[in-house]
Amino acid sequence: MTELICIVCPKGCHLRVDEENGFAVTGNGCPRGAEYGHKELTNPTRVLTSTVRVEGGTLRRASVKTNGELPKGRLFDAMRVLDGVVLKAPVAIGDVVIGNLLGLGVDLVATKNVPAV
Repeated sequence: MTELICIVCPKGCHLRVDEENGFAVTGNGCPRGAEYGHKELTNPTRVLTSTVRVEGGTLRRASVKTNGELPKGRLFDAMRVLDGVVLKAPVAIGDVVIGNLLGLGVDLVATKNVPAV
């Protein structure tokens, strides 16, 4: 039995996931909590948020995030890719910084406008 705190909403339900009985979830206040508990133990994923370097802009870095979830085990691989990214200003919110990150079908997009100097 694994205990988790659900992060789907601010309520923070205390979940219990029974791995021996098909990952049955108890303690959830809604169906999304049950889905989260099951997924967290069978295939955990995360949205990656970070920053990348910008040249020629009013800011030196721009915030970015994935437009979907990555397998939790691939987050450090993705961060290594981000280390080498240098954008040229201007950068606009929604610009695709890296398409199909790590071949996982998820794009890395800008979440900050950075005007050129």
